[in-house]
Amino acid sequence: MKFFAPIGAVPGVAAVLAVALSTTALLPSHLHAAQDPVSLDTIVVTASTPVARPLGDLGNHVTVLEGDRLRARGITRVEDALREASGLSVVRGGSWGAVTSLFLRGAESDQVQVLLDGVPINQPGGSIDLAGLTVENIERIEVARGPSSSLNGSDALAGVIQIVTRRGRGPAQGSVFARGGSFGRRDVGVSASGSTEAAAFSLSATRYRTDGILEFNNEHLNTVFTGRVDLRPDERTTLRLSGTLSDREYQFPTDGAGNVVDINNFTFQDRTSLSLLATRELSDGVGLRLLISSSDEETGTDDQFDDPADTNAFTSLAAFRRLGVDLRSEIEISEGSSFVVGGEFEEQDVRDFSEFVSSFGTSVGRSENARRNLAGYLHWVGTLGGLELGLGGRLEDNEYYGTFETWNAGVSWRASDLLRLRASAGRGIKEPTFPELFSTGFTIGNPDLDPERSTSWEAGLDLARAGWALGATWFDQDIEELIQYTGSPPNPADPNFFNVAGATSRGLELDGSTHLGPVELNGAWTWVETEVVDAGFASGVGATFVEGEPLIRRPEHTIRLGAAAQAGAGLRFSTSVERVGERADRDFSTFPATPVMLDPYTLLDATVSCALAPGSSAPLALTLRGENLLDQDYEGAFGFRAPGRVLTLEVRASFGG
Repeated sequence: MKFFAPIGAVPGVAAVLAVALSTTALLPSHLHAAQDPVSLDTIVVTASTPVARPLGDLGNHVTVLEGDRLRARGITRVEDALREASGLSVVRGGSWGAVTSLFLRGAESDQVQVLLDGVPINQPGGSIDLAGLTVENIERIEVARGPSSSLNGSDALAGVIQIVTRRGRGPAQGSVFARGGSFGRRDVGVSASGSTEAAAFSLSATRYRTDGILEFNNEHLNTVFTGRVDLRPDERTTLRLSGTLSDREYQFPTDGAGNVVDINNFTFQDRTSLSLLATRELSDGVGLRLLISSSDEETGTDDQFDDPADTNAFTSLAAFRRLGVDLRSEIEISEGSSFVVGGEFEEQDVRDFSEFVSSFGTSVGRSENARRNLAGYLHWVGTLGGLELGLGGRLEDNEYYGTFETWNAGVSWRASDLLRLRASAGRGIKEPTFPELFSTGFTIGNPDLDPERSTSWEAGLDLARAGWALGATWFDQDIEELIQYTGSPPNPADPNFFNVAGATSRGLELDGSTHLGPVELNGAWTWVETEVVDAGFASGVGATFVEGEPLIRRPEHTIRLGAAAQAGAGLRFSTSVERVGERADRDFSTFPATPVMLDPYTLLDATVSCALAPGSSAPLALTLRGENLLDQDYEGAFGFRAPGRVLTLEVRASFGG
């Protein structure tokens, strides 16, 4: 059905950590996770600033993950790439394809905006599932921490993750690959790219498949097409058209407690993301930028009768569409100082359908809702007395929750050739979901809900020389007006959703990288402390929110260490070890839910790549990758175990270039 047309406790771990720590001691990086040390003045980012700026000019903590390096290390999924950035916790509820959430600095998963070439791919209200995102044709991933709603609007309450597809460069070239391994892993793909002075293109088509880790009905299929075309009609004009289409299906036999019981239950997701970016230099110092974006997603669940004795069947389908237009002008006041003024219009549409069949009959639900948002923003970036400054504000006018203001400010100061200090603060918002506003039937939505909001600040320092980099960031975040469901509203006719809860998070992020001879070393450590300061309607020790307790599934400590080495032109080795601390969770198979504590775990990964005939016109490359080599038995969410030891082998042939 189509609603819209497509637009330490583990043996050996202590020894591994001891060796890794001894070689990377005090080498924690504000710049890159698992990448070459790089100057703060050479990398520009776009996820949290209205104009491209060097990393060193930003007041907030930003990490850039390069696509080429991720692929060279055998990483195929965005969820695995993001584990390399400090401050981020990625949680997958089982095998590959299961719902995959991210918690940035302790915030909720729906409070982080995810952009694909500038297109927000969160569902309206912020929900995002990372399970279908891959790295095959991406150029970089930018992780910008701290509220960015003053530039990007709703959902950017805690930060922004921007995925940028690859721009074609040089003569026409391409590659084909096949990959196979544990748990029935079998992937295939083809890509091509190239450029001239006036145009560039990159294309890829990939199909990923695995049988999963459970006894039956656990297959995951994911087909992804990406494309990008860059044009330069004249010296003052650029055009970029990009699109990503994905179609995936995840079969899962588990019930809400993780028990393997269903032979034909599955979920599906079709996502289409399109964008047109046009820039025009009107005169020296004045330019226009227009971004037209479209994001469509259809997702649902299908669980038919298992056998003639089964009396229950369920089907659901939801279709989301986000259409946006963003127009801004950059006005250069002086060298290094610019004003950016802009406006954005977005329309969101949601249609859903559900059907439940039981021995009592058939129940059908349908709904269709829409909302519009208009925003204006003003930002200034510049230099003042040796300080790199950024200041911005945004005014949102939503037809349901009204008018809200957001802001951010950042400062960066180079104290010496070695040391740079930075700080930032801001306010972010996350709009209500459509069910929270409009649901009817067994639950009643509340059209008077306000957005969830945050106020946060951070301060950090960066030490960098040729060949090494070290960074540290302290952050403090207050989140209030969290929307919460109650089955017992104050009055029987009242809605079931209210702005009542609140939480805080604070912590420290350390990152670093260096060279020891031919070996690249890197590390990242996160300490985050979360606390529920207002439990709202929740009560009892089994509630999801318990006043004074931490938020669930957020590890207090996470440490990651990595190393990579190149042996000549044809052989490369890389390895990483990640230690994730214990996390509070709930056993939802009981009522009320029972508090549980998830054990810490350690993941050891390693990759060996070998180039065959690297000087030929069609070189081959073999990549052997091992994940969870210690075969750790662990759970991202209680009751849903993660995969054990995994081995894969990739064969890739390149041509052209």
